Amino acid sequence: MNYTDRPWLKSYMLGPYKLDHSLAPYPQKPMFEILDRAAQEHPNQTAILFQGRELKYHQLKRRVDNLANAFKNLGLDKGDRVCLFLPNCPEYVLAYWALLKAGGVVVPTSILRTDEGIFHEVTSSDSRFMVCKEVHLERAMALRNHTNLEGILIASDAGYDVTPVQFSLPKRVYDIATLISTNDSPPPQVEIDPLHDLCELAFTGGATGVPKGVMLSHANRYASILQTLPWFMKPLLGGIKGKTSVLLSIPMFHTYGNFIQTSAIYLGLRLLILPDARDTDAILASIIDHRPFLVPGVPTQFMRLADAGLKRSNCMLFSGSAPLPGEVAQEIKRKTGMAVSEGYGLTESTSVSHINLSAFSRIMGFMAKEKPGIGVPLPDTECRLVDPDSDEDVPIGKPGEVVIRGPQIMLGYWPDPGSGLTSDGWLHTGDIAVMDETGYFQIVDRIKDMVNVSGLKVYTTEVDEVLFKHPAIAVAAAFGIPDMEIPGSERVMAVVVLKEGYQGSVTEQELRDFCRQYLSPYAVPKIIEFRDELPLTVTEKVFKNALRAQAIARMRDQKEVG
Repeated sequence: MNYTDRPWLKSYMLGPYKLDHSLAPYPQKPMFEILDRAAQEHPNQTAILFQGRELKYHQLKRRVDNLANAFKNLGLDKGDRVCLFLPNCPEYVLAYWALLKAGGVVVPTSILRTDEGIFHEVTSSDSRFMVCKEVHLERAMALRNHTNLEGILIASDAGYDVTPVQFSLPKRVYDIATLISTNDSPPPQVEIDPLHDLCELAFTGGATGVPKGVMLSHANRYASILQTLPWFMKPLLGGIKGKTSVLLSIPMFHTYGNFIQTSAIYLGLRLLILPDARDTDAILASIIDHRPFLVPGVPTQFMRLADAGLKRSNCMLFSGSAPLPGEVAQEIKRKTGMAVSEGYGLTESTSVSHINLSAFSRIMGFMAKEKPGIGVPLPDTECRLVDPDSDEDVPIGKPGEVVIRGPQIMLGYWPDPGSGLTSDGWLHTGDIAVMDETGYFQIVDRIKDMVNVSGLKVYTTEVDEVLFKHPAIAVAAAFGIPDMEIPGSERVMAVVVLKEGYQGSVTEQELRDFCRQYLSPYAVPKIIEFRDELPLTVTEKVFKNALRAQAIARMRDQKEVG
C-alpha cells in the first residue's frame, strides 16, 4: 500500500453514513454568490450576534451591497488590495464581503501586529485602502504617510450600527456608517474569473520567518468551504442549515477564523462573534447562554478552557492551527462529555486540508473510541509523506514531511503565481506526520522545531505531550537550543506555566524525573524554566521561535560575562 492508493477513502464515514469520495466538479462561481444565496434562502435568520446586537441575513446583504458601492465610488478597481485592520466585529464581515462584491482583494491583518509588521503587509501588498476602528486611526494615518494608502475607512469604537464617528474626519478618511447610509443602490457588477482572480492576499503568521503573502483565489476559498462542513455533515445538514449557530472567537484575520466565518454564511448559520480570542470568561458565557452547534478554537484556547468552569454540553468542539495535547483533549472531554475533533491546514491551503472524522462519529455513538490526530485528507486532496532530504515517499507508519495538492491550495506567494509550489502543484508544508493503514494522519512536529541531539531526532510535540501529562502543567513548550559543550549538537529546553495552586510546589528536577518515565534519555529537557505566561503569535500559537531566541540571547550574555 502507498499514498497513491488513498487509504483514507475507506475512512470516509460519519458513523454509519458513507461520505462522498469526490466533490468534483467544483462550481466556478465568485465567493460573494454565497452571501447572496444565504440572504435569499434565510432572509430572517440572524446572521450576526455581537454584544447583544443582531443583524439578519437580508440586512447583512443590503449593507454589504451599499458598502460595495461605496468602495467603487471611492475609486476601487478590480484587483485592488484593501487591508482589513480590524478586530472581530460586524465591520469585518461587512467589509470582507463588500470588497469581494466590488472586485477587491482582502488583505487581512491583526490589530496585534507591530507597526513594522503592518508596514510590511501594506507595502508588500500595495494596498490602496485600509479599514479600521476609530481607536486605530492614528496608526492608520501614520501608515498612510509612508505607504501608497489612498484612503481610510473607519468605524466608531461603539460600532457603525450604534453611532457614526463623532469628530471631524481628516481628508480621505471616511465613516463606514455614513458610507452605508448614502450608497443605497444596486451593487456593482464585476466580472470575476474564480480560478485566477484573488479574493484574499493573506499573510502567513511569521512564526518561522518573514510573513509571506499567500494568493488565494475565489475558487480556492469556495472549494475549501465545500470540502469541509457541507461534506462531512451532509447526513445531518437538514437539522443544521439555517437553524443553528457557530461561536467565532478565533480572529477573523486568520485564515482559520475566516474559514469559520465564510462557512457559517454558506450554511446560513448564526455567527456568535466575540471580539477577544483570549477572553475565556466570554467564551464560557457564550457556550452556556447560546449553546452553539459548533465551537471552534485553537489549542491555547482549549488549554485555558480545560482549566476553567466548563460543564457538560452538546456543542461540537473543534481544534486547529496547532496540535492539541492529548491531556487537554481528555480534560475537555471529561468536563463536557464531548470529544474534541482536530483539523489541519495552513494559510497556503486556504485553511483546512485534513479533518478528524472519528471524534464526530464517536459523538454520534457509532465509534467506540476516537482516533487521535488530524484525521484524513479532505475529498480531492492528495497527500504524501516524504523524506525532507530526498523527497522520496516514506513507508506507511514512518514520519515524513506532509506534502499536499488539491483545489484549495494557493495560487502561490505574492506576487508570483506558482511560487512556493512544485512544478506539478504540490505544497511542502514543513510539518512532519505519520499515517496509519486507515489513512489517519498525526502531526509529529515542524521540521524547524525538531531538535538534533548528537544526531538523534527529538520531536518537540512529543516532549510537550509528556509535560502535559503532569497534573501541575497548564501550558508547555519544548524547543532546541545549541549545546555549548558539543558543537553542532542541540539540547532540549522547555518552558512551562503551572496551573493555579501549584506555584512553588513543583521543581525542575521533579519534572525531569517525570519526563524520564516516558522519554528517551536524550529527549528529556536539560533545562526547564517556569513562567507566568508564554508569548503567543497573533494567531494564538505558542511562539516557540521567540522562546528559543530569548534563551539563546541569555546564553550568549552569560558567555560574554563569563
